[in-house]
Amino acid sequence: MAEVLEDGTYDALVVDATEVDGGAARVDLTIVAGPHKGEVVTVRGDGLGDRALELLGVPATITVTEGTPHVRFEP
Repeated sequence: MAEVLEDGTYDALVVDATEVDGGAARVDLTIVAGPHKGEVVTVRGDGLGDRALELLGVPATITVTEGTPHVRFEP
């Protein structure tokens, strides 16, 4: 992330996902509500690898705790 989001919970949508080395994925999420609406957050997720493209368009929740983001993808 270029800027660290404040601690809190953010609704987001996956706008890009790319498999990277070692079975991980780089996932770009755009925040869809609140004062950060439209900002893009990039995270790396392990174990997503070949499923990265399946995440496109999937809603997600970003929870930031002590400056560290955690992402939960909706089913």
